[in-house]
Amino acid sequence: MEISEASLFQSVKEIVRQSREKVFRIANSTLLLTYWQIGKLIVEDEQQGKERAEYGKYTLKKLSEKLTLEFGKGFDESNLRNMRSFYHAFPICDALRHELSWTHYRLLIRLDNAEKMNYYINESVQNNWNYRDLKRQINSLAYERVLQHKKSSTESIYSVLKDPYIFEFLGLKANEQFSEKEIETAIIDHIQKFLLEFGKGFAFVARQQHISTDTSDFYIDLVFYNYILKCFVIIDLKTGELSHQDIGQIDMYVRMYDDLKRGEGDNPTIGILLCSEKDETIVKYSVLNDKNNLFASKYLLYLPKEEELKQIIDQDRIRFELDQENKNPY
Repeated sequence: MEISEASLFQSVKEIVRQSREKVFRIANSTLLLTYWQIGKLIVEDEQQGKERAEYGKYTLKKLSEKLTLEFGKGFDESNLRNMRSFYHAFPICDALRHELSWTHYRLLIRLDNAEKMNYYINESVQNNWNYRDLKRQINSLAYERVLQHKKSSTESIYSVLKDPYIFEFLGLKANEQFSEKEIETAIIDHIQKFLLEFGKGFAFVARQQHISTDTSDFYIDLVFYNYILKCFVIIDLKTGELSHQDIGQIDMYVRMYDDLKRGEGDNPTIGILLCSEKDETIVKYSVLNDKNNLFASKYLLYLPKEEELKQIIDQDRIRFELDQENKNPY
């Protein structure tokens, strides 16, 4: 059977691609193991010193000079300290995820607790985050913004959604007014970054999806499907203050979507109001407080300073925990 020139090229191209990926995986695993072993030797050597701080400082300086002279770049004092921290963070070599690179681990070892580190490791592997993706997620406090971290093997909407969402990548200035259509268009133009920020398991379905009943026509701003939760997620964008009418509308959209679009194997549809301003009183005394499939989350068009973002997150988490206690008093 004769092979076309295009088919031959594609076949050879795929062989080369797979070979390069295999070489990269082997090289990356070897590098991680090398740095882990160096870190282990440094820690064990320091533990034998009588004055550990001074001993360790002197040892790293001399070791760096000798290794650099012998092997060139990559063995400065800073990187040796990273190797030491690498071993401290992962004392068991088998715990390393070889899908991640050394640049990933240099970010991860700076985190202040194991649970947070495991969150970012799992998310990086599952979502194929590169170094820049991981850095943005850490800098924007993604871990802290997740409504509720998993306590069991069962995923829930609370372990997927965040509050607030940060959409600085849309390129919209925070001090200007934008229509809901303009924000929607910006999201579509940056859909990959939006999905990265929005959470794991989301796939884009439609924009301005038409829903028709016997008497009326409706258009839902954005529709996604979450393959982890196995349900549709519909989003209604709001640029002004949240109103009872907005809440009533998303409630209606969810009911209609369940009736007209939901498949046999799908879980109940989830509705999210993405709003620039969220009145907590309206949220508390509306159906949002009674239902487990309707949510209102605030979005920001800029990345706040860390202290400001922490304050917003703390306030939202306190409200969320109080709401959960009210829903489950016993």
